[in-house]
Amino acid sequence: MPMPSAAMWLDGLLSPPGGKRFNFIVALRAALGSTLRPRTARRVARAIPEVPGRTPHVTLVGAGPGDPDLLTVAAARAISQAEVILYDHLVGPGILALAQPGAELICVGKRSGQHSHSQEAINDLIAAQARSGRRTVRLKGGDPMIFGRAGEEIEHLERVGISVSVIPGITAALGCASSAGLSLTKRGVSRAVTFVTAHAREGDATEPDWARLADPKGTLAIYMGREAARRVGRGLTAGGLSPDTPVLAVENGCRPDERHHRTTLGAMAERGVAAGDGPTLLLIGWALESRVLEDGAAHAGDALGAGGHVGQRFGHD
Repeated sequence: MPMPSAAMWLDGLLSPPGGKRFNFIVALRAALGSTLRPRTARRVARAIPEVPGRTPHVTLVGAGPGDPDLLTVAAARAISQAEVILYDHLVGPGILALAQPGAELICVGKRSGQHSHSQEAINDLIAAQARSGRRTVRLKGGDPMIFGRAGEEIEHLERVGISVSVIPGITAALGCASSAGLSLTKRGVSRAVTFVTAHAREGDATEPDWARLADPKGTLAIYMGREAARRVGRGLTAGGLSPDTPVLAVENGCRPDERHHRTTLGAMAERGVAAGDGPTLLLIGWALESRVLEDGAAHAGDALGAGGHVGQRFGHD
C-alpha cells in the first residue's frame, strides 16, 4: 500500500467526517494562483490567452517527442482551442487528432533533404494566419526552444507586431531516455548532459568542437544524428573519447514503432548506425553502459531491437 503524500494527509485532515470532501490542492491553487502567476515568465502560456479584439497572437506549442500522452496539459488545451495549427512533420496524427472539428491543419515541416517550405516562407505564413484573427498555434515536435528554430520565428513575429507566448514540451533526449529506461546522469560516472545538433545550416561546413564535447564524464544527446553518425563517431574518437564508449541510437522515439540500435563509438565511426529512415537520436556516454552494452549482448551484432514506451515496466526489449 503506497504511503500517503502530504497533500493527501492534509486533504483528509481538513475533511469533516461524513461531510463534503475538502479538496486541499484545489483550494491551495485558488488561494495562491493570483500570487504565483505574476512570477511566471511572461511568455510561458497555460493555453491560448484571451486577446482583446483578437489582436494577432501566436501560441508556440511543444508537441513532445511523439506520444500524445506526453503532452503537457497546457499543450493539449491549446491544440484543442486552436482554429488554425501550423505543424511540423514530426508531429504525429495522434496529437493532431486533438484539434477541434473544423480547425485548419497546415503542414509546414522540414525533413532532411525535403524542405517543402523555407524558414522565411514559414515565418510569413504564421504571421498571415495570426493576422486573420483566428486562434493560431505553431506546433513543433519536442520542445520548440531546442533546435526548433523558435527563436527565428519569435523574432520575426515580434518584428511585425505579433505577440507570442510559448508552451514548452518534453524534448526528444528526455523522452527517448525515459522510454529506454536510461538515466542520462549517474553519480560518479556522468555529471553533465550536452544537447548537440548534427544538422548544420545549409552551406555551413563548420565542425563542432569535438575535443570539448569528448568528455568521458558526460553524456551527449545528438539530435538528427542518423546521417551524421560516422562523422560524429570519428570526430569524438579523434577528440579523445574512447572507442568503447556506449552508444544507443533511438529511432522514432516514444512512438509505437520506436527502435533501438546498440553499438559503441568506434563501431559507429566505422559503420554508422543501422537505423531506418525515421528521426534518430544518438545517446553517447558511460551512463548508458549497463543497459546498452549488457542488453546489446543479447542481440546479434548491432541488430535493432524494438524500443519501449514511457511508463511501461522496463526489461530487456
